Amino acid sequence: MRTQVAIIGGGPAGLLLSQLLYKSGIDSVILERQSEEYVLGRIRAGVLEWDTVELLRKAGVGDRMDAEGMVHDGSILSSKNRSFRIDFKQSVGKSVMVYGQTEVTRDLYNARREMNGIVLHNVENVELKDLDRDAPYVTFTHEGQGKRLDCDFVAGCDGFHGVSRKSIPSNVLTEFERVYPFGWLGMLSETPPAGEELIYAQHERGFALASMRHANLSRYYLQVPLTEKPDDWSDGAFWEELKRRLPTSAVDTLITGPSIEKSIAPLRSFIAEPMRWGRLFLCGDAAHIVPPTGAKGLNLAASDVFYLHRGLESFYLNNDNQGIETYSEIALKRVWHSVRFSWSMTTLLHRFPEMGDFGQRIQESELEYLQHSEAAQKSLAENYVGLPFDNTKSAS
Repeated sequence: MRTQVAIIGGGPAGLLLSQLLYKSGIDSVILERQSEEYVLGRIRAGVLEWDTVELLRKAGVGDRMDAEGMVHDGSILSSKNRSFRIDFKQSVGKSVMVYGQTEVTRDLYNARREMNGIVLHNVENVELKDLDRDAPYVTFTHEGQGKRLDCDFVAGCDGFHGVSRKSIPSNVLTEFERVYPFGWLGMLSETPPAGEELIYAQHERGFALASMRHANLSRYYLQVPLTEKPDDWSDGAFWEELKRRLPTSAVDTLITGPSIEKSIAPLRSFIAEPMRWGRLFLCGDAAHIVPPTGAKGLNLAASDVFYLHRGLESFYLNNDNQGIETYSEIALKRVWHSVRFSWSMTTLLHRFPEMGDFGQRIQESELEYLQHSEAAQKSLAENYVGLPFDNTKSAS
């Protein structure tokens, strides 16, 4: 089997890249170690920066998003159960779109089928070969048979635990990591959202977030120790703790109900450099992880895909290799900006074991400053809605 671009990983990054390549007349094959049902069953956040929205439209998968997604012009922050609003539209003239990552992935799968694109699921024993040569290839097992996929380039979109990043020699790869001493306990419920926009709550008992998927499907989070397990929390205990942490205005109208799903996600900041080695390019979680506080995970994957697609398109259509040569530098510049913002939001809103009363008062003071400072609100809004993808055309 032969293709131009072998894509390892059938999540949103790999599917979006394949769709954009297809529209540019570039062939690709996707190898995914899980089933399609498993991929579509993963519950992830769904706050899309506007450049991500435009990229999905460019890929031809924006119709359902535009029909069902919720445009948010701002967000709510709170401290000591009192809230205030950051108006993104007023501060920086942009909005975000709330549309679940599962739905983005579903739209991309449907588009892949319409173009008769190849996605091989339940692939095992993937090995990336000759990445530092002109003719790389991938070996794998599919349906019990050993197979080989020859290609020009390999796009590693296979997540943090995938084979792609591990294929870069250890003397080439540098990894940066910050592991946070807590996790997020998430609960999904078929109830109306607590507010019309996301609510980020700083509280002395810990962080809380009120989010949504649509008008009758809500997603809530509580900061919990890493020793906790979802089964430790009954629905009643979750709702009571959430009420303690959310602003009073949201609690007064909060509608509770049975949970559909509960899970705990650890938080970390992680960056791998470089994001390119030879004919291999890393995209999304294969190269970086951010805590979900800043809503950057899916959006960073989208910006990686934006840069990589642009580079590959120039290579194949214009015989210009500058885009692929500079991919790592340009992508990492935006990655570090987003990692910084996610770290700052996490630091501002969460209760850390060592912070004590002094740290709590500092957080409260910072949020009070944010409430009354137009400059501080503009800075937060600019980063939350997302720095422009095209803001980093050069690495200088």
